[in-house]
Amino acid sequence: MMTHGRILLAIVLLMLPQQTAGAQKPLWEVGAGGGFLMMPDYRGSDKTRPYLLPFPYAVYRGGIFRLEDKRLTARLFKTDRVTLDASGYGAVPVKSDDNDARRGMEDLDPTFEFGPALRVKLLDSRENWHRLSLAFPVRAVFSTDFRSVRHEGWVFSPRLNFEKGDVIPGTGLYLGVSTGPMFGDRGYHQYFYNVEPAYATAWRPAYDAGAGYSGSTLTVGLGKNYKSFRFHAFVSADFLQGAVFEDSPLVKTKTSWMSGLSITWVFLKSKKTVMDDTP
Repeated sequence: MMTHGRILLAIVLLMLPQQTAGAQKPLWEVGAGGGFLMMPDYRGSDKTRPYLLPFPYAVYRGGIFRLEDKRLTARLFKTDRVTLDASGYGAVPVKSDDNDARRGMEDLDPTFEFGPALRVKLLDSRENWHRLSLAFPVRAVFSTDFRSVRHEGWVFSPRLNFEKGDVIPGTGLYLGVSTGPMFGDRGYHQYFYNVEPAYATAWRPAYDAGAGYSGSTLTVGLGKNYKSFRFHAFVSADFLQGAVFEDSPLVKTKTSWMSGLSITWVFLKSKKTVMDDTP
């Protein structure tokens, strides 16, 4: 479970809704939390598994560099409407004998993704507690067996993000919605969806995946802060209709679902506060 937990950490944190900016907040915060996640073995798999994991929590709201919303941001532009930061993601390892579609094939090692992301704030209303922004992450994808690391390809997943604070007036509940397409190169798609001739069967023909459109994603999350605790829950859907690997025999469902919830305890924070205007 700890192997899964390290890989799942990036997934859980990136899916959680974030509280709308525009308020005075501590310069830094430190905490810890735990999460529960239900997710498929891979996008398009009909096998879903539960995961439990702990994770650290840290925020630093500096002038140029910030560690916030689970991402490292560098303010390289003269406007707070455009920022450049680091984007990460990950996927769990898959034991092929536990997945009917992949039975007899090589296991899938866990993957991690990392790269830059340009973020643009489109709308920001502090009075009405809502914000609309665009994100343009480009990430390199690597797999690892924890003895070596292999580059598997590249992904580009632009996102339109909407955040709404106090979505039910007086409750402090905030909403996050994220949606957008995804594109991958040949290497990335082949890692998950290729069927080499050696693994072809009567019910699983050989398949060679190409580059291009990789489907789209819609994520909806809710969160609430109560004293020193942060509560989050989300549900996310991957739509693979029209994806270049849609006809792979390893794709067993055209809509993949993932959901989760987490509780974070913030046990240390600075007395100094700063205005939070992160896009």
